[in-house]
Amino acid sequence: MSVHSRGVKPPLAPDNEALTKAPPVPKYLSSYAKAEWKRIMPQLIARRIITKADLAGVENYCIAKGYVHQIEEQRTATGGAIEPALFRVQNQAAQTARQLAAEYGLTPTSRARIGAGLPDDDDEVNPLNI
Repeated sequence: MSVHSRGVKPPLAPDNEALTKAPPVPKYLSSYAKAEWKRIMPQLIARRIITKADLAGVENYCIAKGYVHQIEEQRTATGGAIEPALFRVQNQAAQTARQLAAEYGLTPTSRARIGAGLPDDDDEVNPLNI
């Protein structure tokens, strides 16, 4: 029987080198990306899962999220018309943002993984434990 970890992500856990203070918002980000940075950074700092080495990935997440908002704003400003080329860009940016969000515990499933390795404080006997 083979054991593999394909598709299985390890639980997120606090990092010993986690940032304790949010770094400044990169100046080159769009207004949408800056707003996303300001929205998520306090959560990442509080959970102690973001390090200096992770900042490039967080920037990429914010940029992708910013593209999604910017393209949607352009679409609604033009009466809701869907331009296929922009839709493809928006779709790819949304997929990238979703994948990066999962890496940093910004989705419900990935947040649940943060506590996955913690022992239960439950004193009741679990009949499923063998």
